[in-house]
Amino acid sequence: MTILVTGGRGKTGIALSKLLHEAKLPFVIASRSGQAPAPYKAVTFDWTDPTTYENPFKADPNIDRIYVVGPEGVYDALPAVKPFINFARTKGVKRFVLLSASQLEAGTPFLGTVHQYLIDIGVEYAVLRPTWFQQNFGASFLGAIRDSNQTFSATGEGRIPFVSTEDIAQIALEALTAEPSLNKDILVFGPELFSHDEVAKLFSSILGREITHMKISIEALEKIFAGFGVSQQYAEGYASMENNVSLGLEEKLFNSIDRQKYIGKHTLEEYIKAHRDLWIKQ
Repeated sequence: MTILVTGGRGKTGIALSKLLHEAKLPFVIASRSGQAPAPYKAVTFDWTDPTTYENPFKADPNIDRIYVVGPEGVYDALPAVKPFINFARTKGVKRFVLLSASQLEAGTPFLGTVHQYLIDIGVEYAVLRPTWFQQNFGASFLGAIRDSNQTFSATGEGRIPFVSTEDIAQIALEALTAEPSLNKDILVFGPELFSHDEVAKLFSSILGREITHMKISIEALEKIFAGFGVSQQYAEGYASMENNVSLGLEEKLFNSIDRQKYIGKHTLEEYIKAHRDLWIKQ
């Protein structure tokens, strides 16, 4: 058994690779650069370049399960991901664990179409559906918090159970190695609910200066994302997910009793305290 970790240089890919290394399980990291932190083994891989599909299997012909992190900024990931899934199956891959998102049901845009495809073709699978990452505050919001003492969102008063990428990696490891295969989707949440206003107060307490949350409109958020060069469909789709937060969807999913859920153990407060220096000007 060898596990292929796509998106291997991303937030969850690095966290998963660390767990696999500690567990002494064989794995290969796939990234567009073909590089990974030492001592991990990496190969060049690009969803949009079929000439790179063979590379992981040249590195290790025993790959039989894959952690699937689809391409970024794509409204429908299936056209990019499906060809490699089909190719991997010809190489003996029997299990796919897909990183999706909490609001994406099977068949919906973004990664929901890949979710449905895995069901349709009858492979061993699991679909992880995490909410917003705690680590986004050290990436997407890093400059805004450090330089402007501010976050922004279109989530209004809606609350989110922000989840650590370490917890996502833990359930990914379980899904990749479970026997028998889970063959289901799992909502992945952190242990506590926060509105963005409450997050700002938490940052203020830990950093010792006032951090505020700027509430913006859905239309303003769409324009921000469109400015990143993504399609209008993608910008509207992502903005709609933040609007769903404002309508209470994430809190409803967190409190649901009839859905398969994995509740992580790492808190947002722990994350901010552990990385406090990120948001302090040097």
